[in-house]
Amino acid sequence: MPTLTLRNALPTDAARCFEIETSAYEGDEAATLEKITTRIAQYPEGFLILEEDGAVVGFINSGCAHEVVMSDEAFKELVGHVAEAPNVVIMSVVVDPAHQGKGYAKRLMTEFVQRMQAMGKRTLHLMCKAQHVPLYRAMGYTYVRPSPSDHGGMAWHEMVKTL
Repeated sequence: MPTLTLRNALPTDAARCFEIETSAYEGDEAATLEKITTRIAQYPEGFLILEEDGAVVGFINSGCAHEVVMSDEAFKELVGHVAEAPNVVIMSVVVDPAHQGKGYAKRLMTEFVQRMQAMGKRTLHLMCKAQHVPLYRAMGYTYVRPSPSDHGGMAWHEMVKTL
């Protein structure tokens, strides 16, 4: 049975997170190494790492805002991020494809929700593809609408969870 560890990201995690991001997302939807580095540096409390036997196998990253505009591309570089704001915007939930199917995304999300609740956050917002809507519904998210964002040339759907 592998040993799983959940912890906040460190600057030294950026390159591995970028590898996972680019292996799991299609085309232009993956965040750049620079964006990942910025997210770790500016909001490590919102960047949760999952390790299996000491190796990084997945992560969630986020930022916070007073007013959430899911289609705001600049926010992905944490422009407008306010750590104390009550609304969390999840930018990536990703598990290395070699480790998918083990329940790791759910494990990450469960821990992330608990941490955000402990920090006094009020809502979690995310965008996902149509095939992931049922998964997030099962985790307590409510469907909001098709997103006006065409990030990476893909169709996205906005969802929210009240904490």
